[in-house]
Amino acid sequence: MTPPPPVLRPYRSGDREALVDICVRTGHEGGDARHLYPDPTLLPNIFAAPYAVLEPELAFVVEDGGRAVGYILGTADTASFVDRYRAEWLPGLADRYPAPVREPATPAEAMTALMHDPERMILPELADYPAHLHIDLLPTHQRSGYGRRLVDTFLAALHAQGVKAVHLGMLTANTRARAFYDRVGFHEIAVPDAGPVTYLGRSTQ
Repeated sequence: MTPPPPVLRPYRSGDREALVDICVRTGHEGGDARHLYPDPTLLPNIFAAPYAVLEPELAFVVEDGGRAVGYILGTADTASFVDRYRAEWLPGLADRYPAPVREPATPAEAMTALMHDPERMILPELADYPAHLHIDLLPTHQRSGYGRRLVDTFLAALHAQGVKAVHLGMLTANTRARAFYDRVGFHEIAVPDAGPVTYLGRSTQ
């Protein structure tokens, strides 16, 4: 009997474990990051879980065999999200991930520093692109059209809220991801002193 094909659907709270797994297994330039971060929940607690908790209406997954294998999530308004992240999300992590008191010396310390600095997401060059997103698919489900479907679904949800444009930040070294974003209509946004990150944006139409 042929198994049913993967489906794209809204995120559910029961997807949380899969969300964490997908995030860390795609967290190093699109590949597995578990060797870099001894705590596998560190990356998801920055780049995935807060969005699913704070704005679940903008979280969607690809489900295959009863488990999520990819997701897209984000916020309709970056400035408001930053305020809520600091007030509602970060206090629950402070004991587990104390704010660094020295220059980061490891990838985990660098990510912990990012966790405690959500204001880094607010840049004047991105003001015309108020929403932002994160998208990840396990390697087994990449290059099969699911990424484009996730983006289309997310853009439609933003458009329904009256949001006109969205941005994302990606590691410049991740050339495969850049090729994907180019294919789905994103363009580069010039941001001075962006370090290893490239910012991309597009309209929601």
